[in-house]
Amino acid sequence: MLWPVHPNPNVSSFVQTRLGAAARVHLTEPLGYGAFVGALQQAYLVLTDSGGVQEEAPALGRPVLVLRRETERPEAISAGVARRVGTAFEDIVTHARELLNDRAVYAAMARTVSPYGDGQASGRIVQAIRDRFVNVR
Repeated sequence: MLWPVHPNPNVSSFVQTRLGAAARVHLTEPLGYGAFVGALQQAYLVLTDSGGVQEEAPALGRPVLVLRRETERPEAISAGVARRVGTAFEDIVTHARELLNDRAVYAAMARTVSPYGDGQASGRIVQAIRDRFVNVR
């Protein structure tokens, strides 16, 4: 398990105390974008409370368990590539085990989907600017 730990001392000391010596748990500093995307590409599944991670992981075909009671990014949940599981330990474990043990459930969520757009917004913006200001006669 890779866990980029938030730099807030209250968070980092809490996590370090509980998981710092755990086998197969790798606590790191926050990752730069390139390393972050590389880590997501290598991940089997993603557990997060981060809105940004909820956006990035589905685009890479990684199932996401959202560790929040509510999310302002419901698109991935509606697309079936993320699941809001809340913060209760038992619920997190149940959903993670299901993805780890049931290939059909995993395959249904491990689809490359970008429910937040097609990645072509900048091109459309440039074209709109050209149409409005450059190609005017």
